[in-house]
Amino acid sequence: MADDAADPVEKRVGKRLREAAATVATAESCTGGLVGSKITDIPGSSDYFDRSLVTYSYEAKRELLAVSRESLDAHGAVSEPVAIEMAQGVRDTARTDWGVATTGVAGPSGGSPETPVGTVYIAVAEAAPWGTNESGVTVSRYEFDGTRREIKAAIATQALRDLETAVQE
Repeated sequence: MADDAADPVEKRVGKRLREAAATVATAESCTGGLVGSKITDIPGSSDYFDRSLVTYSYEAKRELLAVSRESLDAHGAVSEPVAIEMAQGVRDTARTDWGVATTGVAGPSGGSPETPVGTVYIAVAEAAPWGTNESGVTVSRYEFDGTRREIKAAIATQALRDLETAVQE
């Protein structure tokens, strides 16, 4: 992994997307638009960044990303199935090559023994060319410590690292 201080992940991922002539959109819950903000901190990001949807509520997830009522009901918003549906939903509705989603508990309250404060699911969905049947999605669960702002910042950085890894593969 490169040194984020010398070469921030948002710059590296932007370079990779530009080189691949690929585009990305984000669906964010707990990060409230921070992933999209970090991407757009880089001049020229309009070459590869399409949009960021902040879908904080169940209704926003259902209406804007087509997250299923069944997934939300059975697993809750902070879950692997919902993160997957968010990433696929934003990728497909934006018609981008990549979709990135974050859903978690930033705190300081709202956690549970199964999902403590700092828990997040980050999903990255790729759209492969039509007819290849190779589109896919990866999802990872992380736990971060710190204040609400520190947790949100850590999640946004990790989401970009996960995207960077996916674009490289």
